[in-house]
Amino acid sequence: MTDRPRSRSTRTAVVWEILREVLDETAKESGRDRLDVVDAGGGTGGFAVPLAELGHHVTVVDASPDALAGLERRAAEAGVAVRAAQGDADGLLDVVGPDSADLVICHSVLEYVDDPAGALAAIARTVRPGGAVSVLAANQVAAVLHRALAGHFEDARRVLSSAQGRWGDRDPVPRRFTSGMLAELIEAAGLRSGPVHGVRVFADLVPSGIIDGERGAADELVALERAVAMHPVLKDVATQLHALAYRR
Repeated sequence: MTDRPRSRSTRTAVVWEILREVLDETAKESGRDRLDVVDAGGGTGGFAVPLAELGHHVTVVDASPDALAGLERRAAEAGVAVRAAQGDADGLLDVVGPDSADLVICHSVLEYVDDPAGALAAIARTVRPGGAVSVLAANQVAAVLHRALAGHFEDARRVLSSAQGRWGDRDPVPRRFTSGMLAELIEAAGLRSGPVHGVRVFADLVPSGIIDGERGAADELVALERAVAMHPVLKDVATQLHALAYRR
């Protein structure tokens, strides 16, 4: 098993560190180095392939045949095996079966499915008792901030008053969540809600020219993102919210 996945961007570094900690803890408790990971809506394998490089058995379930084809190409280039299966998050049980995963990844999925509660309930039955679910979702509060900074003040007001956290019919994201909403969904699915982290607090606000043009800026930004991920105020303005949930 390799020591670590390939280097991560400033936008995903915090999530990767959390996942590594979860996997290390699960491996220690279970006595198994090779864990079963299911990535619901995993697309072309941005998380799945590096996890397979770590030596884990990874299954990606995605509704898009094109995305799964991209996953297979990426896995082949990396020299690892990743199982690809076509399906939706709410039908996860039909694809992988109950109690089949030590870790289920549900990243950027709940925003787009027709029934977030139903999808998370299916995921909860897929993970083994004592296993974990990694949930990453768009943050409603961040959308207010970003629309306002872009000069779209009316859009920012609409996000605040929208039950789905949307700024209008042209908003490409069907729904967004607050940390409280995400915790309620997790508990309603029968999972135990763990810590909620802020992801991309500053990464989407800093001009790319600064990150790419100044030596060491990317590493310093990653260090800052780590520092604010659990800050009681700043985490709630992050572009995405990351929640860990556990099967009781």
